[in-house]
Amino acid sequence: MTSAPLAARLGRVAGPLFFPVTAYGPDGAVDLDAFRAHVRTGIDAGAAAVFACCGTGEFHALTPQEFRGVVAAAVEETAGEVPVVAGAGYGTALAIQYAKLAEEAGADGLLAMPPYLVVADQEGLLSHYAALAAATSLETIVYQRDNAVFTPATVVALAGTPGVIGLKDGYGDLDLMQRIVSAVRTELPGQDFLYFNGLPTAELTGPAYRGIGVTLYSSAVFAFAPDIALAFYRAMDGGDEELAGDLLDHFYRPLVELRAKGRGYAVSLVKAGVRLGGLDVGEVRPPLTEPPAAHIEELTAIIARGRAVLEKHGQERRG
Repeated sequence: MTSAPLAARLGRVAGPLFFPVTAYGPDGAVDLDAFRAHVRTGIDAGAAAVFACCGTGEFHALTPQEFRGVVAAAVEETAGEVPVVAGAGYGTALAIQYAKLAEEAGADGLLAMPPYLVVADQEGLLSHYAALAAATSLETIVYQRDNAVFTPATVVALAGTPGVIGLKDGYGDLDLMQRIVSAVRTELPGQDFLYFNGLPTAELTGPAYRGIGVTLYSSAVFAFAPDIALAFYRAMDGGDEELAGDLLDHFYRPLVELRAKGRGYAVSLVKAGVRLGGLDVGEVRPPLTEPPAAHIEELTAIIARGRAVLEKHGQERRG
């Protein structure tokens, strides 16, 4: 963990947020060497932060001991170059346990995923995240999705909760997000609260989220095609609408359409992409399953088309 506050570091990022996959060996055990190599590739390619053991990293499939080991490996490999944020989830007691393990491992912050299984009311959700944020010294980003969708008033309360620094939106209701941003801005003027586009393949909705002031986003693509992800990030940040549009049309939209063809593809398709890049990170753990060969071939072609767009625009390949 570095001395600089996570909120300040994430507020001035100059690259995509990297959500690495968790590597497994042939025996199914966590392969920390392959994971470190994966993290190092991302850092060298220009990642602004490493979010370890989150959705793409199969948090749901890791034991507490495995979780701590993977987070520690990410911290060791980054060596303070970029912040490391670890996932934390399940019920309140277990989420706190994972948060403490992440703190012990040296993480800079937490991504608080929805509580397991139950559908709670707003008061219960607020109590859950307040307890999690209070359990460690780590700054916490709350992940809105599935069974954890918040009213603007609840987000105002979260933004005023010590230790909570931001909201990652994986729900995708832009009307709701605009009202949330407006409510926090109105009720807590001057509050530096961070917002993240956390939809799968967030780049596809990047222009829409930018329209309401949300520029930070999680990039699953960066895990397997960092050159494409970084080129898109720079195009959006620099106002190169032609390059951004070409990548949306010829890479990101086809990728999202492929992702929709299988359950769990937000994870398994990403992991397949990492293997296509030459790093053996193993397969996903059950209950997720691997994409069939036809979909791997389709992914290969989509990646090739994305790189063809970069060549067309004279972009140097990175990663």
